[in-house]
Amino acid sequence: MTTPAEFYETHRELLDKAIEAAATRDYWSAYPESPSKSVYGEDAAPAGERAFQALLGADFPIEVPGATGTVATERSPYGIALDVRYPKGDPAELVAAARAAMPRWRAVGPQGRAGVAAEILRRVNGRIFELAHAVQHTTGQAFVMAFQAGGAHAQDRGLEAVAVALAESTRIPATAIWGKPQRGTDPLRLAKTSTVVGRGVALVIGCNTFPTWNGYPGLFASLVTGNAVIVKPHPGAVLPLAITVQIAREVLTEAGQDPNLVTLAVEEPGDGIAATLATHRDVRIVDFTGSSEFGNWLEANARQAVVYTEKAGLNTVIVDSTDDYKGLLRNLAFSLSLYSGQMCTTPQNLLVPSGGIETDAGHRSVDEFGADLATALDKLLGDPKRAAGTLGAIVNDGVLARLAEAGGAPGVIRASAAVTDEGFPGATIRTPVVLRIDAADEKTYTREWFGPISFVIATGSTRHSLELFTETVRDHGALTASVYSTSPEVLEAAREAALEAGVHLSQNLTGGVFVNQTAAFSDLHGTPANPAATASLSDSHFVTGRFFTLQSRHHVAEPADA
Repeated sequence: MTTPAEFYETHRELLDKAIEAAATRDYWSAYPESPSKSVYGEDAAPAGERAFQALLGADFPIEVPGATGTVATERSPYGIALDVRYPKGDPAELVAAARAAMPRWRAVGPQGRAGVAAEILRRVNGRIFELAHAVQHTTGQAFVMAFQAGGAHAQDRGLEAVAVALAESTRIPATAIWGKPQRGTDPLRLAKTSTVVGRGVALVIGCNTFPTWNGYPGLFASLVTGNAVIVKPHPGAVLPLAITVQIAREVLTEAGQDPNLVTLAVEEPGDGIAATLATHRDVRIVDFTGSSEFGNWLEANARQAVVYTEKAGLNTVIVDSTDDYKGLLRNLAFSLSLYSGQMCTTPQNLLVPSGGIETDAGHRSVDEFGADLATALDKLLGDPKRAAGTLGAIVNDGVLARLAEAGGAPGVIRASAAVTDEGFPGATIRTPVVLRIDAADEKTYTREWFGPISFVIATGSTRHSLELFTETVRDHGALTASVYSTSPEVLEAAREAALEAGVHLSQNLTGGVFVNQTAAFSDLHGTPANPAATASLSDSHFVTGRFFTLQSRHHVAEPADA
C-alpha cells in the first residue's frame, strides 16, 4: 500500500509547478500532446490500440455498487462495432456507497487527496493511447485531436483543477495558536484546528463530445476537496470515463481508501438517472456539460446542490476590418471546420457590416466576404485525407438533422458535402455549411445550431454589430467571442461590449491560435457572467463551493519558557 501522504511527496514538485502555473497564467503543460514514439516510447501506440481493441464486445472490468445487469449504448461515428457492456448500478446504492466512503477520505487532508489525484492522472496518462482510441470512437474526434483534446489537454485541465483546489483548500492554516493579551494576567490562549470538509456526494454528468476534457475538472476538483464522485457518462461516450473511473478506483484502493469514492453510473437512453441522481438529497455538487434545456433544468431543480454548468451559446465573430485578410480567412475556416464545429466554442454568428469591410486585399462586400470564406474552406478541406483529419466524424443524428435543415434553407453560400475516410469507410463525415442572412432574421441566428453550421450576418454597421453581439450574448449566452479590426477605437469598443455581455474575447486571430481552443493553466473556459455557463474552468469560484472549512478550538497553557 502507498499512503496518500506518500503519493503527495511523490508528486509534490508537479503539484507545486501546477499551482505556480495557475497563478502566473503563462504556458505550461504537464502532459505531452504529441503522440510521438520519441515522447511516449516505441510500443506505446500499438499497445494502446491493442488495449482498446481488447475492450470491444466484452464486459468492461469494473465493480459498481448495486449492479443489476449490463448496458451497451455506444456506437462509433467511424462505423466500427463497439458493443462494450457496462454494469448498471442502482442510483440509491451508488449514493449510499459514495457517502459511506467520505469520512475516511476527509481524514486524509488536502495534500494527501491531491497526491492521490495526481497519481490517478499519471496512470491516466500512461494509458493515453488507449484513451485516445476510446475518445475517437465515441465522440467522432479524429485520432490526433482525440489524443490531444481528449488525452493530454484533458489531463492538463484535470491537473489544473487539482492545483486550484489544493491552493484554495489550504489557504487557511490547518493549525494555529491564538493568543489574546490580558491586562494583569496571563493571555488567553487557544489551539485552533481547521478541517476541510467536502460538501457531499458529487455528480459529474458527462457530454457526448468532450467526455474527458469537460469531465475531468469537476471530477478532480470534487475529489481533492474531500467529496466522493459519481461519474454519469453520456450514453454515447461511456468508455473514456469508464477507463478513468477504473484507474481512479485502482489508485484509491492502493491508497487504502474505499474505491467507491469514485463510481460509474450508466444508463439506457431515456432512463433519466442523471435527473434522479442530481436531485437526490445527498448529492450536493453537480457538474454538467450539455444542452441548455437540461442545464437550466438542473439549475432550477437540483436545489440541494451547488450546480456547475456549461451549456449552449451564440459564439460570435465581429468583422470590421483587417490588415491580414488571408490570415483571417484561414483562421476562421479552420475554426469552423475543427471537429466539424462540434465544439461549444465554435463560432456560429459572423457579423459583417452591410457596407462591407476594408482589408489589405481591398474593400470586400458582405457577399464577397462570404464567397472568400467559402473558398478558404474549400482550400482547407480540398484534400480528403486532410479534411478527415480536421473534421473528424459527426457525433450523432441530431447534428446531421440540423445540418440538413440548414442546408435546405435560403441563402446557402457554401453547401455541406460528404467526405470519405480511407481508414474508416463507414465514417459519417461532413464539411461545414455557411449561410448568408440579414440581421433582421433574428429567429434564425438566436438559435444555437450545434455542428458545422455558421451564418454570415449582414448588419447596419460595426456599431450595430457590437450592439447585436451584446444583446444576443446577454440574452442567450456564449462561450467565445472574437473581433477583427485595424481600428483601436473599434477594438476598445469590442472589449467594452464583451465586458458588458460577459464573455471572453479574442482579437485579430490570424495565426496558429484559434478562438475555439483554450489552454489549461492560462485561459479561462466559460464564465457565469452570461447564461451559457455557471462556472469557469478553472478559477477559485469553481472549487470553493465544493467544501467548507470547519474549526475546533481548545484552551492551551502558556509555554513553559515564555
